[in-house]
Amino acid sequence: MRAKKTYICLAALIPFLLVALLYEILPLIMVMINSFQPDQGSGFTLGNYTTVFTKLIYQKAIINSIKISVTSAVIGILIAFIGAKAVDDCRGRMSYFFTTVLNMVSNFAGVPLAFAYMILLGNAGWMVHVGQRLGLEGLANYNLYTSGGMSLIYVYFQIPLATLLLIPAFDGIRKEWQEANALLGGSGVGFWWHVGLPVLMPSIMGTFSVLFANALAAYATVYALMMNNISLLPIQIAGSYVGEIQIRKGLGGALSVVMMILMVCMILITNRISRIYEPTSRKRGECA
Repeated sequence: MRAKKTYICLAALIPFLLVALLYEILPLIMVMINSFQPDQGSGFTLGNYTTVFTKLIYQKAIINSIKISVTSAVIGILIAFIGAKAVDDCRGRMSYFFTTVLNMVSNFAGVPLAFAYMILLGNAGWMVHVGQRLGLEGLANYNLYTSGGMSLIYVYFQIPLATLLLIPAFDGIRKEWQEANALLGGSGVGFWWHVGLPVLMPSIMGTFSVLFANALAAYATVYALMMNNISLLPIQIAGSYVGEIQIRKGLGGALSVVMMILMVCMILITNRISRIYEPTSRKRGECA
């Protein structure tokens, strides 16, 4: 009977395995193979990686992508932490309404998001006009089409995703711990510094790696606003495959591999930090 159930489960997994093989594994292998081939002809070469790490435009693309990804992930988690705690504190209809809004906002990205920011903060945006009328120099002279403006947009679509990922983590914070801390004369800040954050740190690190990957691979919004006027890894990868002069699939493959390496490195770093805090989190749970 158990063997029959095993076969049924394996048969049910076949469609998903085929999709993963055709649309994830095989394209990944082809990209890696192309990264070691010249754009014209065949053979093995490291010239694509040499180009990526020696040409200034690609160096800037890597640096800018890391900066924007890390900045938006950190700011997104800080704001999402407050939002997730608010959802955990207010149960019932308000929590359900807040979660519904987060789900709706988290899907608002890409070209529609770029268009919305152009209407609000573009050179002729509504909020820019308001700043000019009220004499608010910072708002009146705000330039959306800079790396700072891009970071603001990235933070916008990072916050809902981070909040949704952190909300379940707060279930691990027992109310009894906070009550015991209050009875022993501890402060709220001390509780979160010594108990709350160590318990939540694995979830925070996991969320950070997701946000980093989400920002690193984001393409549609920034391209709709900036076109090729800002050097980012996704834009350079797309330009390699749809170039006006020639398609440089070898260079595009090398850039893609560099992006994947950055993601893997960030995952390894966050996993390492999570393992440091996991024993603390486990001990808290056992004591409870």
